Amino acid sequence: MASQHSRCYSILSGPSSRTRPSGVTINNSLLETKSSQKCKLSQKRKTLPFPVSISGYLSPWPTYTTSQNILQNAKPCSDRHQKRTSSWQQEPFGIAKPRYLEQLENYLRKELLLVELSKDSAQELKLQPYREIFEFFIEDFKTYKPLLSSITHQRERIRALEPLKAKLVTVNEDCNERILAMRAEERYEISILKKEKMNLLKLIDKKNEEKISLQSEVSKLKKNLAEEYLHYLSERDARKILVADLNELRYQREDMSLAQSPGIWGEDPVKLTLALKMARQDLTQTQMELNTMKANFGDVVPRRDFEMQEKINRDLQEQLDSLRADYEEVRKEHELLLQLHMNTLKERDQFFSELQEIQRTSTPRPDWTKCEDVVAGGPERWQILAEGKNSDQLVDVLLEEIGEGLLREKDFFPGLGYGESIPPFLRFEGLVENKKPTKKDVVNLLKDAWKERLTEEQKERFSDFFFNFLEHRFGPSDAMAWAYTIFENIKLFHSSDIMSQFYAVLMGKRSESVYVNQKEIVAQLLKEMINADSQNEGMITMEQFSIILKSTFPFKKEEKILELMEAGGWHPNSNTTDLLTYRALFLEDEEGRNEPFVQRLWEQYVEEKDEYLQELKQELGIEFYSEVTLPRLRGALMSIDPSLDKQTLNTYISQAFQCPVSELPEEGDGKEDSMVVQLRVALERLQVIDIRRKGPREQEPAS
Repeated sequence: MASQHSRCYSILSGPSSRTRPSGVTINNSLLETKSSQKCKLSQKRKTLPFPVSISGYLSPWPTYTTSQNILQNAKPCSDRHQKRTSSWQQEPFGIAKPRYLEQLENYLRKELLLVELSKDSAQELKLQPYREIFEFFIEDFKTYKPLLSSITHQRERIRALEPLKAKLVTVNEDCNERILAMRAEERYEISILKKEKMNLLKLIDKKNEEKISLQSEVSKLKKNLAEEYLHYLSERDARKILVADLNELRYQREDMSLAQSPGIWGEDPVKLTLALKMARQDLTQTQMELNTMKANFGDVVPRRDFEMQEKINRDLQEQLDSLRADYEEVRKEHELLLQLHMNTLKERDQFFSELQEIQRTSTPRPDWTKCEDVVAGGPERWQILAEGKNSDQLVDVLLEEIGEGLLREKDFFPGLGYGESIPPFLRFEGLVENKKPTKKDVVNLLKDAWKERLTEEQKERFSDFFFNFLEHRFGPSDAMAWAYTIFENIKLFHSSDIMSQFYAVLMGKRSESVYVNQKEIVAQLLKEMINADSQNEGMITMEQFSIILKSTFPFKKEEKILELMEAGGWHPNSNTTDLLTYRALFLEDEEGRNEPFVQRLWEQYVEEKDEYLQELKQELGIEFYSEVTLPRLRGALMSIDPSLDKQTLNTYISQAFQCPVSELPEEGDGKEDSMVVQLRVALERLQVIDIRRKGPREQEPAS
């Protein structure tokens, strides 16, 4: 046991080697006093060996006494401490404390006195003497050293696991965002397939109608041909009857002329008999020839009629061949459409079964009226928040309301640490104060940040600019607290356009040029409307509104223009001469929400960007996870958008390959084929910047 005391004395002799926390300063005189006292203590320990107890074992003190107390966390210089010291000194020698405990208490008392005398006595510095005493116990009492060391080891492990817990939360949030993005992409593809299905069904109906009309036309032509055939047969029979009647009339006229001629009676009867006989022979021969001609050419038509009928027959044959070809083409298309229809039916049955399974396993539709009594503001405010929103949007609104209440209850935010995945403006360890601003304050602060960003030269990163802006506005001491407060607010409130866009730019999910260009387009629209308002009354007609939209967005489809007009207040039944208060279209409320016109304009921009990238993917014709070379990507961009200038094209390519424009190889250079990137990565990178169509898909021919 004496050896244990000697080891304790040796450890107590060198406490000056312990390191103090960074940022804490002590006067040189105090440090010198402390070091001299430690040296004296170490010398005293060496020169004054003593037993731990009378029996040679560990003393059971303070079991045998009730008047002694262990040193408390009291100030060493206080009166209470002095009273305890005096009372302890007055205790009889038989129940005195162990000498080792006295030495430790004296050392602790002196250390605390030195800390109290320093000007900057931090709480962490006050704990340092207790840490040293604890380390002395660990080193001297070998029997209990594993148990005491495990306590320290577990505390260090708990501290080491705190950044891992924060990282796990961040990874969980990223995975949730990816899942939501994949679900949105699946919903978008399903909507496209449904539209294609409806178009094909319309095409099938149209082809069926054309087939029915062609069949009716063929039946009508057959009927007309039969009528013409019967007409020509009746004409032929009538002609034969008419020729026979004409011959009979001619014979009768000749007989009458012979009977009435006065010179006949003077002729010779023999001669007349002979002439009659010859005439009868000629008549018989002529009758035979006539019968032969009738037998041979009774069904023959005139050449003119034959040629006319032959021409008609040839035209009908050509029409029949054309109809047969069309019918064969329609039949093949019908078979393809029928096969596609069968596949669509299978998909429909599959989707229907999946729908039934989802309906069976999913929860019932929520009753949103239950939220009226929970949301601050009562039923009136909930009706305003829920107006025109679907269930998914209502969930976002409810989450914002719940999150806003939780933010109000928090007084501090835990620091995220100094990891590489943490944004630079959030790198901090410890607790950060929650400034608890209102939505209006946050929106005004973000607007001021955008104004300052647009007026300065954009040389530094947006995240660095944001933190510098907070330091300039609130000072270096409160900048980190405001950074955490603003970050938590803009991450929560997705319904506010300015908050959601600022969060996307701050986290690198969207380029700040997207926000700047969108603001420029809105400003240009307002300028055009002001120019159209010649009387400066703040009103324009719906016709002027339509003309301004078409001139500002020449590549938008007609239905897109009508959507913007409806968002601005136009109705299909309204007149084009109706007046519109155009300045009200560009207003914002105090929480940063835009009017429906500006919101629809932003939604159309996002939809057009997705369509543009989808066209690029279809033009490349490769799998989503395949690699694409630089020349192939350049060719696909020029194919879907021939109006792209070289500078814009190089900007898109440099973003896709994450390469500066100045380092891009020239066209035709052999280094182009060596630059490859995965199609999925390229599309995600292009989604960040402001990418839009510069002209029509196909160049119009010059007039």
